[in-house]
Amino acid sequence: MTTRRLFAIGAGITWFGLALGMALTILNVYPPVDIPPNSLGENSDGLAGLFGRVVDSLSYFTNLSNLLVAVVLTMLARNPERRGAVWSAVRMDSLVMISITGLIYAIVLALDAQVEGLDIIVNAMKHYIVPAMTVLLWLLLGPRRQLTFGSVFTALVIPIAWAGYTLIRGEFIAAYPYGFLNVVAYGLPAVVVNIAGVAALGIVLGLLFWGIDRLLGSRQQA
Repeated sequence: MTTRRLFAIGAGITWFGLALGMALTILNVYPPVDIPPNSLGENSDGLAGLFGRVVDSLSYFTNLSNLLVAVVLTMLARNPERRGAVWSAVRMDSLVMISITGLIYAIVLALDAQVEGLDIIVNAMKHYIVPAMTVLLWLLLGPRRQLTFGSVFTALVIPIAWAGYTLIRGEFIAAYPYGFLNVVAYGLPAVVVNIAGVAALGIVLGLLFWGIDRLLGSRQQA
């Protein structure tokens, strides 16, 4: 099986998880029944709450990271040998952000998650299958030398922009997608510290991916 085909399969799996999750959101199949104060998710049933449900769904870091992975894997399926500073940042972002999604969900969020029915499949795909698959495909297929040292830091642009959007939106609607970002409950200084901690984790992961990429690239050339 060719490298491009494997990337295409990975992209298809990721797009399927996103599409199924969005379908459940649009149809409001499993409305949350126990929403902590100042959390996203309180929208009207039917068409009246459709826009709010979709915007809320797209406001989660989980969906943003999965969407980025889907786009990156699709682009790799078309041309695995892409290069350039922007591509390096985006490629690094796909690895770092989806890894953060998997790690934070498993360590912090999984115990309080409300999942049932088909949402169990969506949840498993977005938080476990896609993160593991993305890193595994990168380890096995590369391509090598697409990650640069600079991309460890330029890859922070998208997550920081998301954090800024989340805080600004939260200021208007008094609701936040994750408890550790809840300014109402914990105050802005504590939330900024939490964001800095996640950013530091992203830098550590980025350095790890860059180092492994350099090592594997050197072995390929030897």
